[in-house]
Amino acid sequence: MTTTDTFTGSYPAIDDLTVALDDGVLTVTLNRPESLNSLTAPMLATFAEALERAAEDPRVRVVRIGGAGRGFSSGAGISEEDHANPGAAGTPADVLDAANRCIRAIVNLPQPAVAVVQGAAAGVGVSLALACDVVLASEKAFFMLAFTKIGLMPDGGASALIAAAVGRIRAMRMALLAERISATEAYDWGLVSAVFPAEEFAAGTDAVIGTLKSGPAVALRKTKDAINAATLTELEGALEREKAGQLVLLESNDFREGTKAFQQRRPATFTDS
Repeated sequence: MTTTDTFTGSYPAIDDLTVALDDGVLTVTLNRPESLNSLTAPMLATFAEALERAAEDPRVRVVRIGGAGRGFSSGAGISEEDHANPGAAGTPADVLDAANRCIRAIVNLPQPAVAVVQGAAAGVGVSLALACDVVLASEKAFFMLAFTKIGLMPDGGASALIAAAVGRIRAMRMALLAERISATEAYDWGLVSAVFPAEEFAAGTDAVIGTLKSGPAVALRKTKDAINAATLTELEGALEREKAGQLVLLESNDFREGTKAFQQRRPATFTDS
């Protein structure tokens, strides 16, 4: 484990999630590039703890959330590796609880949170990005709620976060049809704040983060609070509804079939049971 010194002691970090504070910017990086940064309960718990500490750290002016390698996050891990080692990855219920804790921590941060999405954002990875206040995307990025393909429902507050950003009909399209939404289409919908050509993405991201870092912290905090209070009134209810529904679906035959089909790279045959 590595740590970065803070005024309260240290920020937590593990191999699969790195945390670094530099010149007012706390950078949290999902670090499982071999699986497009699929998420485990320990990763999400460490993530949430870092943000909860950042909320109390006066040196942190902006939080930057990103993924290592070519993707942001492919969502909760359902690979053969994750299933072969559930003790390390956490049970599905553990992952769900830890993801919800992360969403609350991002939304409740007094500082602006910026999602940096260079590639795939799928499943609860979409929720992590959209919980942020500013979502920056490379032209190579895409967003996808793939839950129904494996017999599950969106979670991590997605039912509230996406509807608040793009409205009911587009949220239903993403959730029910599990389509891939390109960065350009996501921008047109209002799902992301800006899209940059791939070769300009790093510079564009640095410029936006620089603007926020040098801005009036108290005014930014009060603005964030006001907009979230007006637009995310259903977030807490969504987290609870999604948790209740997902825990039922996680015990279903359709979920078992969906994950098996995913691992075998074939279409699932659902039995509605």
